[in-house]
Amino acid sequence: MLDFLPARLISAVRHINLNKLYELRVRARKPLYANLCGNYVCLSETGVCSPREAILPTQAEIEEILFSASGYSLYAVENQLKCGFLTGSCGERIGIAGAFVYEKDAVLSVHSATSLCIRIPHEILGCADDIYARCFQNGLCSLLLLAPPGEGKTTILRDLCRLVCQKTQKNVLVCDERGELSAGELGETADCMKFAGKLTAFTAGIRAMRPDVLVCDELFGDDYAAIKRAAECGLTVFASTHLKRFEDVPEKLFFRYVFLDGLGKVGKILQADGKEVTDGKELSNAVTA
Repeated sequence: MLDFLPARLISAVRHINLNKLYELRVRARKPLYANLCGNYVCLSETGVCSPREAILPTQAEIEEILFSASGYSLYAVENQLKCGFLTGSCGERIGIAGAFVYEKDAVLSVHSATSLCIRIPHEILGCADDIYARCFQNGLCSLLLLAPPGEGKTTILRDLCRLVCQKTQKNVLVCDERGELSAGELGETADCMKFAGKLTAFTAGIRAMRPDVLVCDELFGDDYAAIKRAAECGLTVFASTHLKRFEDVPEKLFFRYVFLDGLGKVGKILQADGKEVTDGKELSNAVTA
């Protein structure tokens, strides 16, 4: 984990509990920040410190991180870089801010990266137990997780996948666009397609892998076409989205809408008609099965 970091950043990380580390914020010539369980602190080579004592990463160190995390071949991860991120070997997602270069209205590459947001994946076995119990009393149904970024949606989706494999032995296909969902135990009956767009993965996956359940992360507007296609094929879909309000969901294609109330905490659960699920027994008339 984080083996792509330069030496002095590795020294800083060694002095903190990795189980509590959610993010590293690496900015050129600015203090190094770490997100520990939702709280941001500065880091020096000896651990937590004041901003005055913090490491100030250099431009060269940022470039070293990207080159090392790419496996020393930026060309090999060109498609990821065009999307503004890079994935480490252990599922660490490295978000990139810098100068984006366009060609014919499409992103060609990212040059002169000045800031990195390194998100560290965590496996928390059992974190989806409550959702499984409250949503699937009458069998599996399609489900959407809603929460702002950084509240544990990916971790919960991964554990939900593991639970479904363990309890039902159904074939689960994971669409892992950014290499984060598969950074942990998915289950013995799970298959994974990495770094493919949802529409591509869903189309190819449905034809080639014959899944019972599809799992994907971070839905945006154009992705709902892929979800609708899966629904028309009679598949169950688990997904997540960066939304906080039920009314902002573009299309009500799911049976259950699970809202997170803080980091990894399950809040209200709604049906497709907006009514709250209180005992797990209500069913809606959503499109999906």
